[in-house]
Amino acid sequence: MIDLRSDTVTLPTPAMREAIARAELGDDVYGEDPSVNRLEAMAASMMGKEAALLVPSGTMGNLAAMLTHCARGTKAIVGADSHTNLYEAGGASALGGIVLTAIANTDDGELDTGELARELGTPADDHFAPPSLVVIENTHNRCGGAPIKLSHMAEVSAAARRRKVPLHLDGARIFNAALALETTPKEIASHADTVSFCLSKGLGCPIGSLLCGSREFIARAHRTRKVLGGGMRQAGIIAAAGIVALTTMVDRLAEDHQNARALAQGFALVAGLNVRAVKNRTNMVVFDVDGDADVSRRFAAAMKERGVLISPREATSFRAVTHNGISRADIDRAVAAAAQAAGEVFGD
Repeated sequence: MIDLRSDTVTLPTPAMREAIARAELGDDVYGEDPSVNRLEAMAASMMGKEAALLVPSGTMGNLAAMLTHCARGTKAIVGADSHTNLYEAGGASALGGIVLTAIANTDDGELDTGELARELGTPADDHFAPPSLVVIENTHNRCGGAPIKLSHMAEVSAAARRRKVPLHLDGARIFNAALALETTPKEIASHADTVSFCLSKGLGCPIGSLLCGSREFIARAHRTRKVLGGGMRQAGIIAAAGIVALTTMVDRLAEDHQNARALAQGFALVAGLNVRAVKNRTNMVVFDVDGDADVSRRFAAAMKERGVLISPREATSFRAVTHNGISRADIDRAVAAAAQAAGEVFGD
C-alpha cells in the first residue's frame, strides 16, 4: 500500500530502532535522562534558542507554549486556517481560558497583516481581551504545505514586538520550510520567541516534538507539561530516535520535495483532477476532484483498490503527502492509479 495520507505514517528507520534498543536512560522528570538531555540541547542549538523541552506530540508542544505564554482571558492571535485553530481540539481555550482569535490566512499561508495590526491594536479597555500571543505556522499545512517567506516572518515579528507581544512559531515541518526557502531552521526561528517542531512527521520518528525558547520560558513550560500529563520517565527511548532523526533524516527531505513535485505534475495531467498551485512546493499536494462529494468518495475508494491511500480535506478535495518510504517508483504508481481511478469514476 502506498500511503500518502500524511508524513506521520512513517516508520522508524533501522538506525532508530537500534538507537531505541541501546538508549542510555534515566528519569526525565528528575532531569536525569541523558538521551533526553542530549536531544533537547541539540534541538535548542538547531533553533538558536537557549533551551528545549521534549513533549509527546506537536499538539502538546503548541498547547504548552500557549498556556505558558498566555494568562486566562487574554487572546492568542492565530491564522484562521492554522493547525492550532482547526486541529488541536480547542485545547488552549478549554484548558487555558485563552481566547483564540482567528485572522485570515492568504493562499500562501501568510497572516493578513491588516487584520493582525487591528487585533494587536486592541484598546486597553476592560471590555476587550488583551493580546498576549501571536502564533504563525511554517510550513502551512492547510495551504498546501507552503513555506512562509522570511520577509513575512520578520514583518509579523516586528508587529508583535512593537506591542510587546511574543510570537510562537508552530514549526512542525520547519526543516521542510528551511529546505524550500534555502535557509536554516535557526534563521526561520530567529523571528519567534518560541518554536515547536515535530520529530514524527518527515523526520520519521515514532513519537515526539520539541518546544524551544529561553531558559526561563522552558523552565515554566516544564510545569505546564506536567499539568498536561506530559512528564515522562525513561523518555530516552523517544529521544534516541530523535537524535538519529536530527543527524540523519533532515537532508533527505529534499527527496520528498522532488517526489511531491513529480506527483503534482502527474496528477495535473489526469482529467478530472485539479491540483492547487503552490509557489514553492514542499512535500504536500492538494487537489480537487470534479463532481460532488459522492464522486470524491468513489475516487478515493478506487485509489485504495489500486493500493494508494490519500487523505480527504473538504468534500471534494484531497491531500497527498510524500515522506520517507515513498519512492519515485511509488509516485509513478500513484499517478497511474489516479488515471485509472479517474477513468473509472468520471467515465460513469
